Amino acid sequence: MSSFLVLYGTGEGQTAKIAERIAATIRERGHEASTIDVRDRPDSFTLEEYDAVVVGASIHVGKHQDEVRDFVTDNRDALPGMPTAFFQVSLSSANEEKREEAAGYVESFLTETGWQPDRIGQLGGALRFSEYGFLKRLMMKQIAKDLLTEDRKPAGDIEFTDWDAVDAFAADVAAFVEGRLGVAPDTTEDPAA
Repeated sequence: MSSFLVLYGTGEGQTAKIAERIAATIRERGHEASTIDVRDRPDSFTLEEYDAVVVGASIHVGKHQDEVRDFVTDNRDALPGMPTAFFQVSLSSANEEKREEAAGYVESFLTETGWQPDRIGQLGGALRFSEYGFLKRLMMKQIAKDLLTEDRKPAGDIEFTDWDAVDAFAADVAAFVEGRLGVAPDTTEDPAA
């Protein structure tokens, strides 16, 4: 059994929701997984407590959260010594024509931080119209016009996250860590126990 840290930054909560799902998938394989919002790290926090790290950030106005970028930059000496993964949450990842744009955001983040994670996931986000003010709602409708089809009119919040892709990413990360650390998944125990 290995211990995983799933550390994330979130704007309206979709990245937190995805981080929790990633942790749940890892736990189903018999590992320990803790989720922590980068802004809520305890004072006693240290990477040495974990065997592997998964970092997640969302894109807002073309940028990732400063706190996530700072965390990676501050820990760039420790991260290469352990299995790591990065997942990005963006509307661009949910749009076939904009996936190259989403990949550019990842590339910029990695260049800025000097980090090379072992695994990278690009996941679709959500539109939280219920949390937006009038101007932001108009702006987000314009930004997401290619995603807002007849089936998805902006009457309420809309989720573009492909949960099967989230599960596949988490399983891939767990399998990579198991292989790198020589630890088999433990599916005999009930992870909720």
